[in-house]
Amino acid sequence: MGKNTKDKKIRELLELEIYPFLYFPLRQLLNSIAHNFPDYPEEIRLRRLKPLMLCFGGKDFMVTVDGKLTDKYENVYIVSNDDMDKTFQLICQGSIYAVEEELKSGYITLPGGHRVGIAGKVILEGGTVKTIKSITSFNIRIAREIIGAADKALPFIVDGKFGIYNTLILSPPGAGKTTLLRDLIRQLSSGIEKLDIKGFKVGLVDERCEIACCHNGVPQNDIGLRTDVLEGCPKAQGIMMLLRSMSPEIIATDEIGRPEDVKAIEDTINAGVSIITTIHGNDIEDLKKRPTIKKLIYGRFFKRYIILGFSAGVGSLEKVIDGDSLNDIYFNKNERVASYVF
Repeated sequence: MGKNTKDKKIRELLELEIYPFLYFPLRQLLNSIAHNFPDYPEEIRLRRLKPLMLCFGGKDFMVTVDGKLTDKYENVYIVSNDDMDKTFQLICQGSIYAVEEELKSGYITLPGGHRVGIAGKVILEGGTVKTIKSITSFNIRIAREIIGAADKALPFIVDGKFGIYNTLILSPPGAGKTTLLRDLIRQLSSGIEKLDIKGFKVGLVDERCEIACCHNGVPQNDIGLRTDVLEGCPKAQGIMMLLRSMSPEIIATDEIGRPEDVKAIEDTINAGVSIITTIHGNDIEDLKKRPTIKKLIYGRFFKRYIILGFSAGVGSLEKVIDGDSLNDIYFNKNERVASYVF
């Protein structure tokens, strides 16, 4: 894709799906520099009385008042109280009551699947989060589907005899594990002719609303033809609900770690249903240090470990490990799961 075409697609995405939720001065400033963006922005960071910042490829930049990207604290645009308050009104579409339930989780999902993380004063009620007030920060995480992100990883998790290997995807934050999981779900649900896969019934527990990115109950991302979504549901509960009610062949979820998650995964595998999930970590050695996950490793519950990193850019496929032998079956630091450059 040429630079002009790429710049146009960036501007279209921002103008249609992001700018309507930003206060006008912010919108105007970002629009003035969109043609100079090095890639699709991953995050727009607003912090009250702090510099406006953008994140590209895991690196953040401040925005100057004359519309440039910089890593120096000079002539930078400072996010005002009005910027914060008016942007919050736009995000809430004028009604904080309409987003109260989402606020309890610390984020609001916008049309298009973009997620606005929120920080501020947490109000508790009965020991649980009731809402967030006195907003201090917004993290607008720009959702992007990478169609084909799973192409290189898929052959390693397809079991010709039994369907799909139980798979754990691990990576540091921001290395693409959710993007990979989303595309795995899409392809396995709709079917893959070249791998002779007609399509599986997939149950998705989207606790943080990042995979399907539902808005008013409608997935904003392509998650395949045979995928049933439980949105905003705790993973352990959601897994058991899907097992009992939707007869899935595969259950997928994101970022496991709690003891109840591990128990639900054990029950899923023992019920003969495949599991694909993710976890934060640099390598399998990291996971062995965590008592709850260590049990899954040495119990041989997962047959494949897919490890992502940054060696060749965001989304690099670093290793594939066999869950029975715990030996590498793939190792190549010069290839990516999918190109993130358009």
